[in-house]
Amino acid sequence: MRPHIIYLNSHDTGRHVQPYGHAVPTPNLQRLAEEGVVFRQAFSASPTCSPSRAALLTGRTPHEAGMLGLSHRGFSLADPSQHLSHVLRSAGYRTVLAGLQHVARDPHELGYDEVLPAPSHSMADVAPRAAEFLRGGHEGPFFLEIGVFETHRPYPEPERDPAHVMPPAPMPDTPETREDMAGYLASARAFDDGVGQVLDALEQAGIAEETLVLCTTDHGLAFPERKCTLSDGGIGVMLMMRGPGGFTGGGVSDALVSQLDVMPTLCDLAGAEPPPGLRGRSLLPLRDGTTESLHEAIFAELTYHVDYEPQRCVRTDRYKYIRSYRDLDHRILAHIDDGASKRLLVEAGWGEEGQPPEMLYDLLLDPQETRNMIDAPELAEIATDLRRRLEEWMKETADPLRNGPVPAPAGADVRGAP
Repeated sequence: MRPHIIYLNSHDTGRHVQPYGHAVPTPNLQRLAEEGVVFRQAFSASPTCSPSRAALLTGRTPHEAGMLGLSHRGFSLADPSQHLSHVLRSAGYRTVLAGLQHVARDPHELGYDEVLPAPSHSMADVAPRAAEFLRGGHEGPFFLEIGVFETHRPYPEPERDPAHVMPPAPMPDTPETREDMAGYLASARAFDDGVGQVLDALEQAGIAEETLVLCTTDHGLAFPERKCTLSDGGIGVMLMMRGPGGFTGGGVSDALVSQLDVMPTLCDLAGAEPPPGLRGRSLLPLRDGTTESLHEAIFAELTYHVDYEPQRCVRTDRYKYIRSYRDLDHRILAHIDDGASKRLLVEAGWGEEGQPPEMLYDLLLDPQETRNMIDAPELAEIATDLRRRLEEWMKETADPLRNGPVPAPAGADVRGAP
């Protein structure tokens, strides 16, 4: 029997939730984790919103999907028919959207049979509509995408005393960053409450055991050194799955995986014909014991957000190599969402730091990626190997950055375009 599929996605959450050991009370996500499987080393294909989502939902790199920047700033999918909703719809699934998708100006072009109306993209408005749909009758399998604004800035008013909140590393521990993080906690709680409504509705409808629930986010927290960077804080994401396919029992996987692996996994479970050109691999062999690893390395990219900041990276279990393709002697501050943490650092001169053309980090000895080892003699062979891997990947995927600066589409709302 083909499972129902629920794809739950949040904004800007990274892995900063309770199942990953953080002091962020999210009991419903914890419930999902304890009943399903948590992927501890999951990464997005981009640290910015639309490119990350486009990659997950097409199984292709952002530049192959055509999504090199934000959909509301003029970027779009090269071929909307490659979207997961179209693929599952062709396989006999009823495809439904509740809330935010952030890939197309018009969600109907993405293949949804139905877009559930809601007054906003807040979880408080979206979750009740999704729960109502789940409690309705279902003659065949469905794919329900639930996308919400949480935990994007601006954050709501804190619900906890900021004095007892720890800001995320590598942020300094100050009153400003604690206040900022307390706002994030309130947003995470709102997201978690909605997750609880969805899980409860599945139980009430009697279809929990025949439904795969996949919960993830687009990229890292909207704090400095995270979102819009190729650091692990920028591309590291929560990825939890519960349901058919062996995603049960509170399991934990330390295998290096990418959100590009989602499309082939769901095609396997749904009995859908995988579209040509998928870059990921099905996660099912990790669950049936066929293999303990899928990838020697994963890749990620940044091209446009508000401004042009072309970067590419390759990450193995231990090392990360980042290449920057624009010479900058300062940070692009528009790529860091406004908030108390950003203001604190900018006032201290943080924005005046430049970006090296190449970066190499030993993630075992330097997990916060603070020491660039690109010129270290003892890592020369590692650097050469990772340069080669990145170049081969860019060639294989026809990355336009290989041919020079990448222009934005006509009419795109961006700064600094080449």
